[in-house]
Amino acid sequence: MRWLLSILFKVAPNMAYDLIVKQLNKTVPFARHAGVEIVTIEKGRAVASLPFRPEGLNHIGTQHAAALFALGEAASGAAMAGAFASMLLEIRPVAAEAAIQFLAVAKGAVRAEATVKGNADDLVSAVRTDGKAVLQVAVKLTSEDGVEVAGMTVDWHVSKKRS
Repeated sequence: MRWLLSILFKVAPNMAYDLIVKQLNKTVPFARHAGVEIVTIEKGRAVASLPFRPEGLNHIGTQHAAALFALGEAASGAAMAGAFASMLLEIRPVAAEAAIQFLAVAKGAVRAEATVKGNADDLVSAVRTDGKAVLQVAVKLTSEDGVEVAGMTVDWHVSKKRS
């Protein structure tokens, strides 16, 4: 399977990104439970969404802080996956640290846009040569009415899988 994803990424990267979106939406139980959906993945970028639903609300009827955090973390992981798409099945990524700033209440569905800080090719090279890399992903969370409701950063530690 590793070689298949690697070849697919070289021949048809958009198909590889779409495959990663489908897999992430199926294989991360908590994000699925929270209602998070990965929408798109590109090289070092991702978009995820969180619907407005009763299970995700707080005591004042807006999106719960934990739901927003789950959305941001999932989007950051998807952006990280996009950066490492060519070798995704060869790595072990771990979210090591995260910080979120709540800027406004989220009264509807929320969209998260995540971007890897730094050059994705350099990060892949670091893992291939050094066996590991540390990267930060910036996430902007925006409500359906266009208001930025939160900003987040997530630090990822990525290493080669152990044999």
